[in-house]
Amino acid sequence: MKDLSFVAQRVTPSPIRQMFNLAQGMKDVISFTVGEPDFLTPDNIVDAAVRALKDGQHKYTPNAGIAPLREALCETEQKTAGLSYNSASECMVAAGGMEALLLAMLTILNPGDEFILTDPCWTNYSRQISICSAIPKFVAVDETTDFCFSPAKLEEAITPETKGFIINSPSNPTGGIAAEALLKELAEIAIRHDLWVISDEVYSRIAYEGEKPCSIAKISGMKERTVIVGSFSKTYAMTGWRVGYAFGPETIIQNMVKLQENVAACVNTAAQYGALEALTGNQDSVHRMTETYKKRRELVVDSFSEVPLLRCFAPQGAFYAFVNIEQTGMTSQAFAEDLLEKARVIVVPGHAFGKNGDNYIRLSFATSEENILNGIERIKKYIHRTFISAE
Repeated sequence: MKDLSFVAQRVTPSPIRQMFNLAQGMKDVISFTVGEPDFLTPDNIVDAAVRALKDGQHKYTPNAGIAPLREALCETEQKTAGLSYNSASECMVAAGGMEALLLAMLTILNPGDEFILTDPCWTNYSRQISICSAIPKFVAVDETTDFCFSPAKLEEAITPETKGFIINSPSNPTGGIAAEALLKELAEIAIRHDLWVISDEVYSRIAYEGEKPCSIAKISGMKERTVIVGSFSKTYAMTGWRVGYAFGPETIIQNMVKLQENVAACVNTAAQYGALEALTGNQDSVHRMTETYKKRRELVVDSFSEVPLLRCFAPQGAFYAFVNIEQTGMTSQAFAEDLLEKARVIVVPGHAFGKNGDNYIRLSFATSEENILNGIERIKKYIHRTFISAE
């Protein structure tokens, strides 16, 4: 039989799934792997989707999404971020933020183009760039810059083949947020080198300190070269609904819509009506969930301060703790596997997010306070048994 495509062979499974599979069959396991809210979708959203189904909303929608949802998205973006978009031409609804990202990349990238990412970064970025037969190029970041781009290092990485770069703020896996002053410097680079920017803002409503995260699209000269990707998954606990969206210049969005026609046609109709209710309905559940994440974040940071050899970067947003394990002398994969075997705690090895993440493990605190306390206590005992008592 003839070989499979280069794309299928080049794209590899995520190590996150590898850790999940290793835990199958084990008993009494505490998991910090899944980046998914542990809340149910609020009732008003569920009720709106059910109502839409009962009212006969069973048909295809426009490829770009139902008009009321696109209008609500643009109104919300104007209200929360101060950015104005035309709902008919500069906004689309996608099958989750992941599809919006891929459609944006397919619109922007040609084979052989380079797109710049931070290292560490979310695992799927590089794989999606590879699906486009383009080249992911990594720039190392660390705690000194809150895991955000250093302008000097970003500019050093730019070549004639560079098409743009991705900003993820708040970030998965680190929880870092790019300050507005930094975004202005990155904007100057994008304009100077005529680059596209994809701004992944799926965690923009989950922030803990200071001002709300700023979008680079707000910087002068950037709206026309930026694609904003958002999602209902994290903010509204709607991961399984698969509703995301994108804002951007008309030439980008309309080509994304054209591609969507050939991929999914449109997003699930009832799910779109649920998303409409999410935006236009009562927001108390969002505030409650965010406050809960904030309390858990404080609990995680405080608890890790009592664990020898490990150092927890205090996340500014999202719901992940990026924990430095360098003093153990172990690779992140070896540490994660040993921790699972000896303490029955699953974490994500940092190398899953890039070579520069190998001194870290990621924990999702989208789980109960009981799990957080019990899990970190197990990690503390594991550190004492493995490294302290053994000395």
